[in-house]
Amino acid sequence: MLLFVIFLLLIKNKPDRFLKPVGLDNDNKNMQIIEPLEFGKYYHIYNRGINSENIFKENRNHEYFLTLYTKYIDPIADMLAWCLLKKHFHLLVRIKTFDEITQNQKGGEVNKTVPVHQSFGNLFNAYTKAINKGYNRHGALFERPFKRKLIDNNTYLQSVIKYIHYNPVNHGFCEHPIEYPWSSYLTCLSEKPTKLKREKVISLFKNIEELKTFHTKNENFDSLEEFLNL
Repeated sequence: MLLFVIFLLLIKNKPDRFLKPVGLDNDNKNMQIIEPLEFGKYYHIYNRGINSENIFKENRNHEYFLTLYTKYIDPIADMLAWCLLKKHFHLLVRIKTFDEITQNQKGGEVNKTVPVHQSFGNLFNAYTKAINKGYNRHGALFERPFKRKLIDNNTYLQSVIKYIHYNPVNHGFCEHPIEYPWSSYLTCLSEKPTKLKREKVISLFKNIEELKTFHTKNENFDSLEEFLNL
């Protein structure tokens, strides 16, 4: 237990030592760099099904994924936007600070703390196991590793929020984000209690009316998708 607490303190004080990029390809010329997930920063997390397979086959799959998200990711990250489509998903999160993560834990739970990237891995692994069992399939469901992009300014943050909400429109599921049930756009417009950081999202656009207006303007996302390698 003492050694584990020391390890957590080392992560807090020197995160780069434990969260440095890792090369995945043995061929140095084609080495893939994994961007670390650092405390207190914003990330666009996204991925798709392996071999373009559907990862959400029916409505209960969306619901179960969100249930698992609450279990594995809520303790370590704040959610600003999300969208689940048949073959892929997008999440916009702020990784909580080390202190926020540990302060929200109950007395004996510090030994359950895992590296941030592993929390996402646990989510995807748990969902994969459920889909494999429910649909008599085997093996990986998602491409690996899951993709992530650091968001380091508010303009980029605004663009990614709109991009995530407009994904169903871009893929022909609807004509406006308000028509699609499996994204955070409807939650942004609602007054119902939510764990989504709705006030933060609205403040990025000044107010709710500006958010709505921003989401009615046509925009070409080609350059952003090229950056995301989609």
